[in-house]
Amino acid sequence: MARPEPGADGTDPRPERWRARVDAIMAGALDSLDGTEPRLLAAMRHAVLLGGKRMRPQLVYASGTACGAREDDLDAAAAAVELVHAYSLVHDDLPALDDDALRRGQPTVHVAHGEATAIVAGDALQALAFSLLADAPLPDACRVAMMAELASASGAAGMCGGQAFDLAATGSEPITLAALERLHAMKTGALLRAAVRLGALAADADPSTRAALDRFAGALGLAFQVRDDLLDIESDTATLGKTAGKDVAQDKATFPALIGVEASRARLRELARVMQDALEGCRGDTTALAELGRRVIERNH
Repeated sequence: MARPEPGADGTDPRPERWRARVDAIMAGALDSLDGTEPRLLAAMRHAVLLGGKRMRPQLVYASGTACGAREDDLDAAAAAVELVHAYSLVHDDLPALDDDALRRGQPTVHVAHGEATAIVAGDALQALAFSLLADAPLPDACRVAMMAELASASGAAGMCGGQAFDLAATGSEPITLAALERLHAMKTGALLRAAVRLGALAADADPSTRAALDRFAGALGLAFQVRDDLLDIESDTATLGKTAGKDVAQDKATFPALIGVEASRARLRELARVMQDALEGCRGDTTALAELGRRVIERNH
């Protein structure tokens, strides 16, 4: 597969195209929900269609195309992983969890549509994600493997389990660095890693490439959270699109709180090297994956 020409700023142009592509797919999936109760559908649209980095679907496309998959074969997985991410944000923002009123520069779903509707909307988005995978135009074995991967990444062994560890650690005695990294490998990293794996599954990538992609995804997931923790104390609400300073206010376990700001920045640099080294072990065009890794390290929101 030919490497694309870089954009005017020297970066790979495909991630922005993939962002628009998955937005259209998710909008179409929501449009297809004929007869859905209007308040529920409005809340689902609010959760999904009011912006977002779309990092997870971009990773699906980037890993899949690097391994030789067609974009058409990646659409369902890209939309599914973003729908699961959207559901998780709806529930994370609820009063019982992070109790946040702002997300992506907009009122959170429970603020705009009520707490009960927000809970149901999150549940419905998760169900829609698996429905898209079940109907994907792929071999049966591939669809089953994708559903199993996304279920594992979003359940007790992944995102939900990490959220539970986070709740247990909030306001408690300081945890170890190893425990904090494990927490975020589950809460944040599992879904990012699943996105990379979904692309590789669609492409039927060889075991050595999958192992290299896993190393890349593990470092990227941790880097995403370290950068998120730094932004919470270094940025502002207008830039972030969510409430700055929440981690400190809620006595959350974070990398800056545990190891300090400078050590957190050094950890980011180390993780950037791990990502680069991992991609050198991958076959195919990994420029889009490298671009997404750079964005994780350098992002300001």
